[in-house]
Amino acid sequence: MNSSREAYQATAPGVAPAAYGATLLRVALGIMWIAHALLKLLVFSLPGTSQYFDSVGLPGVLAYPVFAAEIVGGVALVLGIYARQAALLLIPIMIGAAWVHWPNGWAHTSEGGGWEYPVFLIGVSFAQWLLGDGALALRTSGRMAPRS
Repeated sequence: MNSSREAYQATAPGVAPAAYGATLLRVALGIMWIAHALLKLLVFSLPGTSQYFDSVGLPGVLAYPVFAAEIVGGVALVLGIYARQAALLLIPIMIGAAWVHWPNGWAHTSEGGGWEYPVFLIGVSFAQWLLGDGALALRTSGRMAPRS
């Protein structure tokens, strides 16, 4: 074996290293979406999140489908169940979050939270859609997504 690539191919034939990179991204992104959902449920509570949505001009009732989308989408990403579609379908939630936090400035640490983190999650979710499911996906995305 003359290179690390040959050594890798000997241990994992047929799976490109990039597929594991996409898997790492997918799982980390899924954990972040689940964390966002659990924050709404366990820290702020869903009624509290609903009140916050009302306070920023969004219908409070949106807190419930947003929570559901974040938890279901996050689990889908972690497990690799139609991950490309899950990543793409979660983007509008963070577009809404970026819009709400826009007046607070860039830094996520600013009072009220800035739009830095929501825009980052938009980019990572879009990248996941482009990259594909990665290795170890339970249900591959198939159609509705660009080819890897």
